[in-house]
Amino acid sequence: MTLPERRELAFLVLAGIFLGTMGMLNILGLTRFLQLGTIGSWPIVVAVGALPYPVTFLCTDLISEIWGERKASQLVWLGLVLNGWIVLILWLGGILPGLAGAPEATFFEVRRLAFGAVGASMVAYLAAQFTDVRLFHFWKRFSGGRALWLRNNGSTLVSQLVDTTAVVLISHYANHVLPVRPSEPVLPQLASFIASGYLFKALAALLDTLPFYLLVSWLRRWLAVPGVGAELGE
Repeated sequence: MTLPERRELAFLVLAGIFLGTMGMLNILGLTRFLQLGTIGSWPIVVAVGALPYPVTFLCTDLISEIWGERKASQLVWLGLVLNGWIVLILWLGGILPGLAGAPEATFFEVRRLAFGAVGASMVAYLAAQFTDVRLFHFWKRFSGGRALWLRNNGSTLVSQLVDTTAVVLISHYANHVLPVRPSEPVLPQLASFIASGYLFKALAALLDTLPFYLLVSWLRRWLAVPGVGAELGE
């Protein structure tokens, strides 16, 4: 395999994982909430769609590191187009006539929840992913292309907070799809959802530091990227 072919394949794999994960989490989204444990009396609750989400930040960080800010930003915009494509298909599936007698309740329930998830995530997605890309390159310039851990964690930890806060607030106030108990005050419940989601994503971001180091080291050798901090887009 030639060097250009290796570079193209590596980018396609990372972009495919990113876009596939985005499509999956927006459809699964809020279809189920998981309790991953408790801290004292505080339950750690996350939506099933949040499980694969940290992988998207690992992909954009790798693309930012190897291919540069321009390629990472292009992928973020492509992810937004994918969100719109999902909404279009779900909308068409709901307005076109169905087969008489066929069960449709499952589709329309998934459609309702997915619309809520996609509507919230499209705003949060743009804010969080562009925050991640911009901060990644800010820390890269600040450290002179060194301190991988700083730009990997410094960008993802902030962007995950932006994403989690936006998703929870929009999901509740715009789409009303969160399992909020009406007999109890709303704000503490929303704060609990934000804290739970962010704790999960922050831990995932910290745990991906070693894989990020290993993948960057391997990709730089395999793709023949010259110099510390150098990018293929340069």
